[in-house]
Amino acid sequence: MKIIEVRKMTFNTLNPEMNEISATLDKLGTGHSIDVINWKEYQYKPEVRFNIAYSDKEIFLKYYITEKYFKAEKTRTNQMVCEDSCVEFFVSPADDGIYYNFEFNGIGTCLAGSGTSRKDSSLVPEELIKKIRRITSFGELPVMEKKGKFRWTITLVFPVEVFFRHKINEMNGKTFKANFYKCGDKLSNPHYLTWNRVETAAPDYHQPGFFGQLKFV
Repeated sequence: MKIIEVRKMTFNTLNPEMNEISATLDKLGTGHSIDVINWKEYQYKPEVRFNIAYSDKEIFLKYYITEKYFKAEKTRTNQMVCEDSCVEFFVSPADDGIYYNFEFNGIGTCLAGSGTSRKDSSLVPEELIKKIRRITSFGELPVMEKKGKFRWTITLVFPVEVFFRHKINEMNGKTFKANFYKCGDKLSNPHYLTWNRVETAAPDYHQPGFFGQLKFV
């Protein structure tokens, strides 16, 4: 099981701009790779890494992606963004079996759910999803699939209130369980990459038993 020690970030203002957060995450270095191929029938492997940090009331996350195909057709909250060029953050803040799945395409459209498994997961209310700040290098307009070499980033800020089924008063010293993913279910070359290994017969990210750990230090 992989473990990340998540460092605390401090800013001069209580509500720093997204560009400042993004640039500060860049300074953390090369970050962590999402590079595990778990299912042999899906061998295509984009280059994907991420950096993660936190403050008293927020988690900061930035993905860096290089891939041969790019698509971002979904524009409405809770559409199936996994069918586009998509990055995902699944996280469980406590040992109660409840996790949250946050999924984003390359223009920042988000699907979010919560449950203890795929079968009982329900969508997160849109008013909470709107609290997740985000900025992408592709902007906000939809993109039909393109082939080439595409480098893109997405920076995300998760306030603790989006973990609405838990009460989080302080991040420091906490350990969350989590996994990070890259997929593109309906790209010309579908792929399913993970940070921590997932040992299932077919692609399935709703597997909290295969989450790694985030230690907020």
